[in-house]
Amino acid sequence: MTAVPTRTAAAPAATSRTSPARPRRQRGHWLFLLPFLVPFTLFTVVPVGYAAYQSLFRTQRVGGTFGHTTSVFAGLHQYREVLSDPDFTRSVGRVLLFGIVQIPVMLLFALVLALLLDSTVARLKRFFRVAYFVPYGIPGVIAALMWGFLYDPRLSPVVDVLHKVGAHPDFLGSGSILWSMANVVTWTYTGYNMLIIYAALQAIPADIYEAARMDGATGAAIAWRIKVPIVRPALVLTGVFSIIGTLQLFTEPQVFRSISTSVTSTYTPNLAAYSLAAGDDYSEAAAMSVTLALATFILSFGFLKLSSRKAQA
Repeated sequence: MTAVPTRTAAAPAATSRTSPARPRRQRGHWLFLLPFLVPFTLFTVVPVGYAAYQSLFRTQRVGGTFGHTTSVFAGLHQYREVLSDPDFTRSVGRVLLFGIVQIPVMLLFALVLALLLDSTVARLKRFFRVAYFVPYGIPGVIAALMWGFLYDPRLSPVVDVLHKVGAHPDFLGSGSILWSMANVVTWTYTGYNMLIIYAALQAIPADIYEAARMDGATGAAIAWRIKVPIVRPALVLTGVFSIIGTLQLFTEPQVFRSISTSVTSTYTPNLAAYSLAAGDDYSEAAAMSVTLALATFILSFGFLKLSSRKAQA
């Protein structure tokens, strides 16, 4: 009786021939990631790790007034100093208040501008798209100086006009300086966020709009019920960027500090860390920076989780 050959014995051979390709593909993925991973490791991971290491030490003087300084291991002592510092806690509360008010206002402006550019009745779209983005292209220091000129009652034509109509604003006073900086940040970053939202709107298929119009939907209904829900991921992304940027607020208070006495060296957490480092207290500045980095991560991650839960509900 003749045995009938089967094809099952050839299966392992086929598997053995295809298996070496998988490691090669994985190595190819890592090669594509190297242009990102190398600078990210060198300029983000390593500095953050060094700051965390340095925050565990403190500098003390040995030998009296004419002695020398040395670094000794202090554990979490620097973190306790940072968290018990009332100036630091006030600066954190100040930027949180700043973000609670400024971020929604800025994203609302960005969303409205993106919807206007995406509407069918809009004209000169290219011109306005560039015009809205131009403030982001101006360096932050230049923008802060320009607005500082407009806020200064001795130089500002805006303040002169307001005085003539009976208004006497104090844009650089202690009660309004925070919102003056919020205006600068909003003016600078609204166009940047608008472009992200506008790009998401451009990816929506036109068939959806045509179907909605056939059902009798108005332009406002299409914008509110179709466009806004679809670009929700873009709004979440811009929200995360804005939270990170708020906790890193530095340029505007640093510039305004030179033109207003209302801005102190500890007005924001970043400015407080910079002032400590400028005073050669690198260990406490490192501890403050690591604490701020952890707070940024917690707030950003919490915002992402909250947004995902609302999207699933």
